[in-house]
Amino acid sequence: MDIGISAGVEYHPLKPFLPQNAKVLFLGSFPPPRKRWCMDFFYPNFINDHWRIEGEIFFGDRLHFVDVEKKAFKLDEIVSFCKEKGIAFYDTATAVRRLKDNASDKFLEVVEATDIRALLHRLPHCRVIVTTGEKATDTLCRYFAIEVEPKVGKSVLLPDVYNQEGEAVCLYRLPSSSRAYPLSFEKKVSFYREMFISVALGLKGE
Repeated sequence: MDIGISAGVEYHPLKPFLPQNAKVLFLGSFPPPRKRWCMDFFYPNFINDHWRIEGEIFFGDRLHFVDVEKKAFKLDEIVSFCKEKGIAFYDTATAVRRLKDNASDKFLEVVEATDIRALLHRLPHCRVIVTTGEKATDTLCRYFAIEVEPKVGKSVLLPDVYNQEGEAVCLYRLPSSSRAYPLSFEKKVSFYREMFISVALGLKGE
């Protein structure tokens, strides 16, 4: 599917991925330009480490979801894994303008923010919304009128947002999985691992 473009505006090319059992909803900013994709799914840029981080956390192997020869991610395995574990994905913007032809959040102008409450309505068991990057965090905090953004590795409760079990849903901010973000792979893994442990997604050793 090609990204829709109208008067310089790009519309989100992917449908929200929302397994009914999801406890975690990852919200990035917006997909990179199509030329940087190696699969039709979230975090599609081969040099983005999101799927290496999840491979390291859940399987002890950063290459678990990586097809080294094809320089691509293993889409079918990723989708099955996320459905089994209950991990949902979308982005905080449904329409943007790219001020430069690259994947940097710094040059994204949000034209239309995602209706996050509508996403949560389809995720009755969600306990945590995770933002991965400054742009996504800024957009989500504006949406929920959160005045003080959480620091990386920290969380805040979303105002008057509860899941089907009556549990308060929180925003958990994590470092970007982009290699441009100045933090080691190991430290990113540590931050992500702590988040997954907080929602009891069945890590080894829990």
